[in-house]
Amino acid sequence: MIKKQLLCFGAVLVMVSLFKLYTYEVSADELHTTTWSDDSLAQRILMQADISAIRNTPYFASLSFADENVPLGDQHIEEKMMRYLREFSYAKRRSHGLHRKAVHALPKVAAILRTYGVPEDFKYVPLVESGFTSGTTSHRGASGYWQFMPATARSFGLRVDSVVDERQSIEKSTVAAAKYIKALYREFNSWTLVAAAFNIGEGNLLRAINRQREDNYFRLKLNKETGSYVYKLISVKEIIEHPNLHGYRRSGVRLADASSPASFENNL
Repeated sequence: MIKKQLLCFGAVLVMVSLFKLYTYEVSADELHTTTWSDDSLAQRILMQADISAIRNTPYFASLSFADENVPLGDQHIEEKMMRYLREFSYAKRRSHGLHRKAVHALPKVAAILRTYGVPEDFKYVPLVESGFTSGTTSHRGASGYWQFMPATARSFGLRVDSVVDERQSIEKSTVAAAKYIKALYREFNSWTLVAAAFNIGEGNLLRAINRQREDNYFRLKLNKETGSYVYKLISVKEIIEHPNLHGYRRSGVRLADASSPASFENNL
C-alpha cells in the first residue's frame, strides 16, 4: 500500500514539473491559442498542487488591478491572494456559466468604460457584483448588473421608479457606473481604492483611511466583503483571461477580446 502511494505521489510530482515547464516556456500568444482537454481527476490534482507553485513566479508578480500591482513581500497579502485564486479556480467553482455570460457582456461593457477613460479591469465588477444577471437585488436595495443603490443610480442619470428601473439595462447602468467610477477616482486617486469605495461607499472608505492613516487598499483593515473585493476582482480577471492556468479548458480566442462568442461558448 505504501509503495503504491509513493508511486502515485511520484507520478503527480512528475506531472507538476512537466506542467510548470510547459506553462512558463510557451509565449503569451500560444497560451491563447492552445486547445485544453477536459478536466480529469489527474488534471485537478495537478492544478491544486501547481497553484501554490505560482507564488514565486513572474506570473504571480504580474497580478494587478487597473495596473496597480498586488504588493509582494507581505506574507498576509500574498496568502490572501492565493486563497482567492484557489477559490475561483475550476476545481472549486467550475464556473463555465460565468465564462458564457462574460464572453457576451464583457466586450460591450469594456467599450463603454473606454469611452469614459475608465480602466477595462472594471468590466469584471458586474461579474463579482451580480454574475452579469439582471434583476438581482440585495437586502439593502442594491440592484442590477452593477448593484446600484437607488439614490446613487439616480445621481448618475438612471431612472429608478415603480415603472422603470434602468439599473437592469447593461448599457445604461454601465454608463452610470463609468461616471461614478470617474468621480470616485477624482476623490481617491487610486483605482483599487475606487473599487473599494464602489463596494463600501466613499464615506465609509474615507473614514477608514483617516482613522487608520493608511491609503493603500491592500494594507487597510476593512470589513470582510470590502477587504476581499479587489482580490476577487483580480481572481475573476485571471480565470477569464488565463483560464488555462486555473484549471479551465479553452480553445481559440482570448475571452476579453472575443469577436465570435459562439466559437468560445461551444468549447466550454
